[in-house]
Amino acid sequence: MKQFKYKIGIIGLGYVGLPRALQFCKKGFTVCGIDSDIKKIKKLKTGKSYLTNVNENEIKKFIKKKLFLPSIKFTDLQDVENIIICLPTPLTKNFNPDLSFIKKTFFKLKNIIREGQLICLESTSYPGTTYDIFVKYLKTKYSLGKNFYISFSPERNDPGLKLNIDSIPKIVSGYSKNCLKKSYNLYKHIFNRAIKVDSLEIAEMTKIYENVFRAVNIGFVNEMKKICNAMNIDTYKVIDAAKTKPFGFMPFYPGPGLGGHCIPIDPFYLSWKANKLGLQTNFIKISGKINRSMPLWIIKKIYFHIFKKKNKINFEGKKFLILGIAYKKNINDSRESPALEIIDHLIKYNAKVNFFDPFFNKIPKTRNYDLQNVKKINLTKNNIKKFDAIVIVTDHDKVNYKNVFKNSKMIFDTRNKIKFRSNKVIQL
Repeated sequence: MKQFKYKIGIIGLGYVGLPRALQFCKKGFTVCGIDSDIKKIKKLKTGKSYLTNVNENEIKKFIKKKLFLPSIKFTDLQDVENIIICLPTPLTKNFNPDLSFIKKTFFKLKNIIREGQLICLESTSYPGTTYDIFVKYLKTKYSLGKNFYISFSPERNDPGLKLNIDSIPKIVSGYSKNCLKKSYNLYKHIFNRAIKVDSLEIAEMTKIYENVFRAVNIGFVNEMKKICNAMNIDTYKVIDAAKTKPFGFMPFYPGPGLGGHCIPIDPFYLSWKANKLGLQTNFIKISGKINRSMPLWIIKKIYFHIFKKKNKINFEGKKFLILGIAYKKNINDSRESPALEIIDHLIKYNAKVNFFDPFFNKIPKTRNYDLQNVKKINLTKNNIKKFDAIVIVTDHDKVNYKNVFKNSKMIFDTRNKIKFRSNKVIQL
């Protein structure tokens, strides 16, 4: 058998794939990283990163040592022993699973892969995905568990989280006992703890369950925020009091809506799969409906606070500054960010909008929004004073909130960033 040149091949060098590649490089493994974005590959080859949570010095070091090869050539995967797939699994416009990235990639892989390799999927999807896309085809070509191996190991990366990724327990599964063994032996080198589960489907459902759990609880606390707001009760003080209970309670916090690549998406993957089995997911759908309602609820509350009336919304040329475009603080990821919907609503209702985000110079175009004409401004004293209101949507640490508070006329805080209460700070 031809000797493999690289130990690891990673397809998709995004928020999961690139950190995973560097994890392996740190342990001395050779990694071939594949991505279809040629601009991304060119940056990586010069040691530059497009992610806020990746150390560029590490990239430069690993490229210099020839431990890391960024490439757009799928044929390079012929020389790789283990192939890890870290691709996005978004939704269609009808909120159905979109597995096109994975399917197109596997179509390219079919004529490249060879005996002795492991394919491990890390992308989040509904239970049965690994079997339907990979196993059904590969078991007709190989003796799975003997001369080819299939695994699913869900990613648990959390961009911006101040936690060593190696310390996050890694779930691993395999099509057969040998597949599981090979996957476990791979991941145990880079994670402090690898946890075996009995099937591909259990591992797939574990990831979905983790994220739906969060989505449902966030939906509940967002509904509580609406109720508390109507009763003039401080939601955050309620949560702070409740979390003193040492059992039977876990604090979740409200916000302007859900964003990111997991929590807004995964409930739809589970609901879609359940519907195929003739089951209804009423609880999940209700929480999703509440979470999706938050941006418009915030717009309505802003309108009422400014104009003291509830008639048809029209901001009549009022000037708003949006603080934060990312879906969570301290990262440069705007996927599914509620900030985009809030800006879109403000513009539709005749407001003038600018933004500030330390991680963005312009608002990226997405499948739902094209807000590239909304300009970024600097947070100078004179600039802040020009706006009728500031809306804190993402609570980045790299913002001088004292300066914002001192020079603003009114602040709508959707993240409880400004802890002290003031007449010009409205908690939403």
